[in-house]
Amino acid sequence: MDLELTNKRVVLTGGTRGIGRAIAERLLQEGCWVGICARNAEEVARAVGELRQLALGNAQVIGMAVDVADTQAVVAWVAAAAAQFGGLDIAIANVSALSGAPDEASWRLAMEIDMLGTVRLVEAALPYLAQSAHASIVAISSTAALEAFGGPRPYNAVKAAVINYMSNLATVSAPKNIRANTVSPGTIYFDDGIWGRRKRDQPDVYAGALANNPLGRMGTPQEVANAVAFIASPAAGFITGANLVVDGGFTRRVQF
Repeated sequence: MDLELTNKRVVLTGGTRGIGRAIAERLLQEGCWVGICARNAEEVARAVGELRQLALGNAQVIGMAVDVADTQAVVAWVAAAAAQFGGLDIAIANVSALSGAPDEASWRLAMEIDMLGTVRLVEAALPYLAQSAHASIVAISSTAALEAFGGPRPYNAVKAAVINYMSNLATVSAPKNIRANTVSPGTIYFDDGIWGRRKRDQPDVYAGALANNPLGRMGTPQEVANAVAFIASPAAGFITGANLVVDGGFTRRVQF
């Protein structure tokens, strides 16, 4: 299936490891031009060097050290990517603070990074996306947003807010031919991710989550990246306002 992503121009937050890195790799394999950011300049430089080995044709890979809590830094990064690429077609908000503690500082951090980090990227990218014939915005949420899980935590509540924001964004952006969707991963395993750490540090928690996966395993970052590539692509051109769940059936709910 041709996703029609060749030469599409992408900005992606949190593209150095885990799900974000897998998304960058998948989009490069489809022929996209990809700009990534993360807070650590050394990690960004290393990731860009490695990702350039995957670029097809004349596609470019660029990166910048950016804290998504810094509005001006996000605006400057998006503007720089758009200038180098000659515009933008896709914006993907992937960064998360993974705030689980029920204290005020964690709530503020989750709002600042997960919610406002998404809003900052969207607001910075919209003027460029408005010039694209195939504009698409994707935010990464979580199945923790969809059902009671782990108690009243910042991560769960703010990820639910991201889905609501993207749904409303889809409605107001549709007349401008800009699509907006969310992808909600479930239990996704990679060594330096949350489930990798739980396997090492909380083996009982890990084993319980694994036992509750109907497919008998956890997902991979590459499987999430496949979903993101599809829903961001022109091949999904009539899909907007959707929340695509990638969880192997982990969540117990009826989807309408």
